Amino acid sequence: MACAIKEKEIKEKVAEICKEFNNDPKELIAILHKSQNHFGFLPKEVQTAIAETIHIPASKVYGVITFYSYFTMEPKGKYPISICMGTACYVKGAEKVLKEFEKQLEIKNGQTTPDGKFSMNTLRCIGACGLAPVIMIGEKVYGSVKPEEVAKIIKEYE
Repeated sequence: MACAIKEKEIKEKVAEICKEFNNDPKELIAILHKSQNHFGFLPKEVQTAIAETIHIPASKVYGVITFYSYFTMEPKGKYPISICMGTACYVKGAEKVLKEFEKQLEIKNGQTTPDGKFSMNTLRCIGACGLAPVIMIGEKVYGSVKPEEVAKIIKEYE
């Protein structure tokens, strides 16, 4: 019974979001953005509800979600950590920074800590190459990050 209520709530919210975009399939990316902002991620139930509401195949919704790295089908932590792996960042040691975050948080890239506090992913480019290597936690940007600074950065959020 609890699942039916949840499914009903999902369908109602998705219908409301889609209506804001006139149920237009051309607005799929905008609908996905707003849906992810509301739900925190885009699970199968949300994808299906969007597809049904704007009358497109669920495979198209899934294809867009998996193509764009911004979208996620897994819940993110309270503090999402994004580590840039663009050329400048990579050359300046981003891989070592990533390994240190994995060690400190005891999670791998793409995972969330068991307490739901942190999630971690890599990006192709943040667009701050002059500050390489760069990470973001939420909207806050950290530049010229060294592996030995990772523990201190994490402590800011504890």
